[in-house]
Amino acid sequence: MKLVGIDVGKNSHHFCVMDKETGEFNVTPTSFSNNKEGFDFLINSLKPYSKKSVLIGMEDTGHYHVALLKFLLNNGYTVALINPKTTDLTRKMEGGITKNDKLDTITICDVLDTPERKKQYRITKVDRFDLYEQRQLTRHHHNLKEELNVYCNRLQKSIDLVFPEFNTLFSSKYSIVYMNLLKTFGSAEAIASTDIRTIRKCFEIKCRGNRISLTPEKLKECAKNSIGISSEVETIQIKHLVSQITLIKEQIAEIDKKIEEFSITNNSPILSIPGISHFSGTSILAELGDIGNYSKPSQIIKFAGVAPYHYESSQYNAQHTGITKKGSKYLRKTLYQIILTVINNNPVFKKYYRLKISQGKGHRCAQGHCIRKLLRIIYHLLETGQSFDPALLR
Repeated sequence: MKLVGIDVGKNSHHFCVMDKETGEFNVTPTSFSNNKEGFDFLINSLKPYSKKSVLIGMEDTGHYHVALLKFLLNNGYTVALINPKTTDLTRKMEGGITKNDKLDTITICDVLDTPERKKQYRITKVDRFDLYEQRQLTRHHHNLKEELNVYCNRLQKSIDLVFPEFNTLFSSKYSIVYMNLLKTFGSAEAIASTDIRTIRKCFEIKCRGNRISLTPEKLKECAKNSIGISSEVETIQIKHLVSQITLIKEQIAEIDKKIEEFSITNNSPILSIPGISHFSGTSILAELGDIGNYSKPSQIIKFAGVAPYHYESSQYNAQHTGITKKGSKYLRKTLYQIILTVINNNPVFKKYYRLKISQGKGHRCAQGHCIRKLLRIIYHLLETGQSFDPALLR
């Protein structure tokens, strides 16, 4: 078996080839450029060895490795991805005080040269490379949601300054009329000084649903009596924020449509679990990757970062510890977003949640127990391919 360690960079990469049995280097650390010529040079350097006898390892960091990873997979090589923290800890355990690209290739080979039981890497397959795109898309969805929350909070702050009574006039925020008024006028002062016919145009919308009880006349009267300050700067900010919020909502809708297409193609059995939507199901599958990389449910619990710390020393054993919060933060975020829905839509989960509460656990702690139960079920469904059956739960 030949172990190939590749240290990834922006403009160039480094690689070395080590014999697993002897520990000798067939190819000492060598650099190659991040382009077609460099990739071909790497392939030519590996031609003396059969593809089945080669295991290539690289760090799963940033995005610089993606093109090389796809290239190697398409050429039939077996590629292992390694958490950068693993190589860093390996280097420190070996007493290394120097870090550079050439030495990193050797460290990666050392990580690959570990027993199967203790392997610190995961194999990537070409037929599951589509999960990379799904992961990027669901993460983009998460990031846009966070941006949307930031812009919405900033919008509410500006509204509180120029028209603090505005929100009390609507039963729900961010409706079509709500956004039209803010985008057109932006302040109580502007509404109060505008002709009533111009205000009415913001109320003229063609859509289904219940009409709001607010009238243009009532809005103008409220604006005249508003205690809001006169601020041209805040008014400009409101108009810009409304445009940004509208744009982000359109982008999220576009992403959700594509995620649903991926979800239908995946046809995963985890969608049969009540409370898991196309988005959350795709996010979970994409973050977990190939389920074949996990040999037991506890490994995906650890990967999600929801496993509780265990601290024991001599006669001391910590009874109350938090979760590790290691692994994928996006997977953990998705799980916490859906767990209440899963609990409310499944009697077994609800009973389990209430059991933990009756044992003195807090709400968040009980949620954590339910999430771990959910992950064990997800692992079983993905391993067996069977659909969710609440009658089989205990």
